[in-house]
Amino acid sequence: MKVNQSLLRQATPDNVHVVVSLPKQRAYLMIGEQIVADSPISSGKAGHGTPSGNFSVMEKDPDHRSSIYGDFVDGSGRVVRAGISAKIDSAPSGTHYVGASMRWFMRLTGEGVGMHVGILPGYPASHGCIRMSSDGAKLFYDTVRVGTPVKVGDY
Repeated sequence: MKVNQSLLRQATPDNVHVVVSLPKQRAYLMIGEQIVADSPISSGKAGHGTPSGNFSVMEKDPDHRSSIYGDFVDGSGRVVRAGISAKIDSAPSGTHYVGASMRWFMRLTGEGVGMHVGILPGYPASHGCIRMSSDGAKLFYDTVRVGTPVKVGDY
């Protein structure tokens, strides 16, 4: 991640916006036309594309968990089945669902797409969310507010 420290000192929740470039797999924290921070991302893979358009941060949750994707774990916390979809998979007997961690979650859609910490393989690999490094997600999370504009598309 690249950060312009002098611009970061000027950044407030009221003067920043976010631009996400799907082809470049980058997210930019912006003041006007100036880049405050440039962070790598991983957006939605084929069949689970990240929606393009103009959004705003609807919710912020520092310790969010997915309501759809996660693991089935037993009573002692051991993962019995990993990487499941709660919409498709049935819990084996004696297990319960634990949603995947999505630290520093910033919701963009009512369907659950947001920006959060995740694995960055260098290409689109998520189920639609915009994954970021831990440092990147925390910086964006700490700087934006509910209502901050976010543009996602072919920029």
